Order: sequence, then structure tokens, then C-alpha cells
Amino acid sequence: MLLIDKLSYQSKLRYVNASEKLMYAVLTLVLCILSRSVRVAVLVFAVNGILTVGKGGIPLFRYIKLLMIPFAFLIVGTAAIMVNISETPLDAFAITIGKWYITGSRAGVYQGLRLCSTAFAAVSCLYFLSLNTVMTDILGTCRKLHLPPLLIELMLLIYRFIFVLSKTAHAITVSQQSRLGNRNFRTQIRAFGALGSALFVLALKRSNALYDAMESRCYDGSIRVLSREQPASKKEIAGIIMFEVILILIWFCNWPVCG
Repeated sequence: MLLIDKLSYQSKLRYVNASEKLMYAVLTLVLCILSRSVRVAVLVFAVNGILTVGKGGIPLFRYIKLLMIPFAFLIVGTAAIMVNISETPLDAFAITIGKWYITGSRAGVYQGLRLCSTAFAAVSCLYFLSLNTVMTDILGTCRKLHLPPLLIELMLLIYRFIFVLSKTAHAITVSQQSRLGNRNFRTQIRAFGALGSALFVLALKRSNALYDAMESRCYDGSIRVLSREQPASKKEIAGIIMFEVILILIWFCNWPVCG
């Protein structure tokens, strides 16, 4: 079982109505992207952290470890905006290297910080949904929203095959390591290529076997999964609406820090 999937089953917010969580995550994500405000991003990131760690019971070190994955990409992406190499120093900072400067402007630094904070807040929205809602509940909510059945079926099959391919790749990797297939860089490259080709062939075989098994069980184009229905709470819905209104007010305020 994947870490995110395992944590979602252990979350204390698992049995909260899935439609509420999806509505909160999507609305907050949209407001973060549209506003591009540092204040909105900081507030969203803090609230999602409190809900996920404090209310959901997700271990803090697990949450931080998951956040480090997008953090590496954000550092690389924002560095291209904030840092320049020029013969002329800019107004934010400048480090001399010979006749060149590693420098940046105040506008570039602020734009990079705003982009980074917005992206982190958006990621925290997705983490809140994925760490506190199991996949079957998300798919059940998608059916209530009348999304195309083909899209929902593909989501379910892809989700299922993530576990199949992960387990198969782990077994192949253990087999390669037991035969010293990763003793140096050259053998690691060769082992990785063999892993990819074997995984591709096994994926095709298992997909055909899965489809045959589904056909033998009268598969009619729709996979039905039992889900536990939880009634929506008026108090929680009111809280979501109030929070979104607060974000909108911060967005349209006249504070200089706002985006």
C-alpha cells in the first residue's frame, strides 16, 4: 500500500463527508491560484496543515517529508526567476564573481516568493484531500457530480494498477539486488533498463489477465464499489463558506502585501 493511501485510511477525517472535503479543497485551490496573494497562500497553508496534522492525525514528520517532494521542484523553478547573472548589479542583492554578478531585483524576488507560496498552498490543498480521503470516496463524489463514467473507470483502473506495478517493480528490484545487479553505476543503468522493459511486458500481460477476469464476472463497462455514505454537516459547510469568504476578502483588500 502506498504511503498516501495508507495515511488516508488512518486519518481521523476519513469519515467526514467526502463531498465537503472535495468542495473545500477545490474552492481553496482555485482561490489560491486566482489571487496569487502571499497572505492568502500563508493562511491556506497554515489552515491545511492544522486540519491535516491536528485534526486528521497525520504524523507531522510524514507531512513534512511529503512536502519536501514539491519543495525541491519549487526551489529550482523559483531560482530561475529570482537569480540572474549579469554585468550590472540589481537592487535586491548582488554577489561579485569576477566581472559578473549573481544578482536579483526586488520585483523578481517578490515574484518568486509569491509563486513559491502560492504553489505550496495549492499543494497543501491537494495533500489535505488525498491524505484525508480514500480513493473510493473521491470516485463516489465524482459520480455524484455526474462526471463521464469512462473517466471514472479509467481513474479507478489506473489507481489499481499503481499498486500492481509498484509491487512488481519492488520484486524485480529485490531480485536484481540479490544478484549484485546494482554494484556500480554501469550495472545500475543496465538493471534500470531491464526493469523498465520487464515492467512494460508484465503490465501488458496483467492488464489482459485483469480484463479477462472482469469479463468472466459479467463486466458491463461499469465498476461498482461500495462506499460508506456520511451525511453532510451544516456546521462544516458553514465553516467552509466562511473560510472561503475570508480568503476573498483578503484577496480584494488594499494591503500592499496582497497580490
